[in-house]
Amino acid sequence: MTETTQTLSVAEVADRAGEVLDRVEQAVVGKREALTLVLTTILSRGHVLLEDFPGLGKTLAARSFAQTLGLDFTRAQFTPDLLPSDLTGSFVYDQKRAEFAFRPGPLFTGLLLADEINRTPPKTQSALLEAMQEHQVTVEGQTFALPQPFHVLATANPVEYEGTYPLPEAQLDRFLMRVSFGYPSPEEEWDVLRRRLARQSEDQHLEPVTDAAGLTAMQDAVETVPVEDDISRYCVELATATRRHRAVLVGASPRGSLALMLTARAYAVVQGRDYVAPEDVKAVAHAVLDHRISIKPELWMSETGGAAVVDAALGQVPVPGARTGASAATPATGA
Repeated sequence: MTETTQTLSVAEVADRAGEVLDRVEQAVVGKREALTLVLTTILSRGHVLLEDFPGLGKTLAARSFAQTLGLDFTRAQFTPDLLPSDLTGSFVYDQKRAEFAFRPGPLFTGLLLADEINRTPPKTQSALLEAMQEHQVTVEGQTFALPQPFHVLATANPVEYEGTYPLPEAQLDRFLMRVSFGYPSPEEEWDVLRRRLARQSEDQHLEPVTDAAGLTAMQDAVETVPVEDDISRYCVELATATRRHRAVLVGASPRGSLALMLTARAYAVVQGRDYVAPEDVKAVAHAVLDHRISIKPELWMSETGGAAVVDAALGQVPVPGARTGASAATPATGA
C-alpha cells in the first residue's frame, strides 16, 4: 500500500499499533508484551537487540514487523568472515561505463535483521553500529545516507560464547532496548503447532497495516506527546540510582535516562494514551536499563545482575505523585 505525507493523531497511532501487534501475534504466538516493547522501540526511532535462545521466534518477529509495517526487509547472517563492506556495500567496476559504481549492501533497507551479531568480528560490528547511530555509511571516502525509516533488529545467543565476539558495554548502549521472548507455555507451544498444521505451509505472509511513510507519520505523532517534568526527573533518578548501587561498576549513562523517557512515551501511545504515566516508565525500565549496567568482576559468579540492580532502583526511587517531604530525599544506594 502507498501512503502520502500525512499527520496522525495519537489515537490513530494507537489504533494502528494495536493492529500491527494483532497481526504480528498471528505469527509469534503468546508474546504480546515482548512484541509491544519491540514496536515501542521502532516508534521511538530506535534499534532492538533480541537476546534469546535459538528457535524462539526472533527471526520470525523481525520479518513479521517488516511485513506489517510495509518496510523493505533484509537479513544479514553474521559470521566470523563477514567484512564491513559486506554490510555497507562497495564500489565495483562497471565495464560498460568504464568507471567504478557503488553497489549498496544489505544496510540499505527499511528493517535489517542482524542475525547472530555476536558471531562477527568487532570491525564488522562497528560498521553496523555506526550506521545505526549516524544513519549513513562511508565507503572509499564517500558518504551515503541510509533510507528512512531505518531500523535494526539484532539477535544474539545469551549462552553460547565459543567462537563469538560479545558486544562491549559501550556498544550495547547503542541499542535502545534489549528484549527476550522466553519459552512459550505448553498451551502456547501447542497453538504454534496447531497453526502450522492449519496453514499447510512453512511460510506465512502478513498483510501490511501501513508503509514507510505511514510509519514515519506514526513516529512524528509520538514526538508530539508531552512529558511532564516529574516523569522526566523520575527517569533521571532511576538511571542515577543504578550508578550508586554497591554492586555496579558502571551504571546507566545519560543515554539510558533519555532512552527511558523516549520509550515510555511511545509505550504510552501504544497503550492508547496521550500522556506518560510512571507505570509506562516501569514497563520499559528493564528492557532499557538492564544491558547498560556493568557488574563488578568479583560478583560475576553471583546472582547479581543488571535486572537485580534495576529492581532495586525501582523499589527505592519515589514514584512521581507519591512524594511527600522526606520521600523526595536522595534514593538509597542499593542492597
